Amino acid sequence: MGLSQVRWGIIGCGDVCELKSGPGFQKANHSALIAVMRRDGGKARDFAARHGVPRWYSDADSLIADPDVDAIYIATPPDGHARYAEMAARAGKPVYVEKPMARNAGECLGMIAACRSAGVPLFVAYYRRALPRFLKAKEILDGGGIGSLRNVSVTFAKPAPAPAADGTAPWRLRAEIAGGGLFLDLASHTLDLLDFLLGPIAEAKGMARNQGGNQAVEDGVAACFAFASGALGAGAWSYAAGAREDRVEITGSAGRLTFATFDDQPLRWESPAGVETFSIPHPPHIQQPLIQTMVDELRGEGKCPSTGETAARTTQVMDAVLADWRADGRPDLRASPPGA
Repeated sequence: MGLSQVRWGIIGCGDVCELKSGPGFQKANHSALIAVMRRDGGKARDFAARHGVPRWYSDADSLIADPDVDAIYIATPPDGHARYAEMAARAGKPVYVEKPMARNAGECLGMIAACRSAGVPLFVAYYRRALPRFLKAKEILDGGGIGSLRNVSVTFAKPAPAPAADGTAPWRLRAEIAGGGLFLDLASHTLDLLDFLLGPIAEAKGMARNQGGNQAVEDGVAACFAFASGALGAGAWSYAAGAREDRVEITGSAGRLTFATFDDQPLRWESPAGVETFSIPHPPHIQQPLIQTMVDELRGEGKCPSTGETAARTTQVMDAVLADWRADGRPDLRASPPGA
């Protein structure tokens, strides 16, 4: 697009925008955050005042129609992603949407089609694709540091979230809003990162259960998957465990690479030359490196590594893993109308 400065507007300036993303739009080079929107106008006004944002709105149409807003960041829960992305695309504005991209692959494909028809780019907040720690992992893998890829093992566990005082479930545990449980919200980061590091997953199968009994969605998932490269993988995710665990292990013909998706742990590289570890901290605003790649692309100076097409692949994998669970009549509600 060749913009000298990319001026952003946010739809849904909630918790994720406070530290992870919002300040990144202000601190990235050639970028500015000029408008925010939330249905609760008081909260939008408060966010704008605290973050030095000049404009706020209580409806999305007004923010999208603002002639000074060049690009739209959609930070609502997933049930609003498709609708707002299509609205922004019709207005001819580039779209950056939170992860997971949507509640299911069908919604993802509709978003891609809308942006493609409008001739605007579509980016997705799988920001690990731009973090220095995982770029180092990619450098090792692409350089043959563990030889030919063989297997991937993913283990993630965390205690179940505490119930709300009023007994209501948070939106991440309401399938009509999130598309499922925490597997979609959290495991999507790992699966997308593996797509980035190792290439697309060509086949996936899985089983899901409600093990803890205190959620209305799946809280335990086991999956097996095969990469287009021929490497094989398996993963186990528990969101009702007694203790936390976060480990990804990639094994090759001549070594192993181990890291955590979420926890602040060093990369561990085992090779015939020995063992090396790399402690590479994340930036204060964790989305800022990815935001910079989007700004660079919109200015005609680079490419963003996280697009609608790459993110849709991750959602397709999750759909495949949860297919039997959903077919058994478990919560899916993929046809329910999106919320604001």
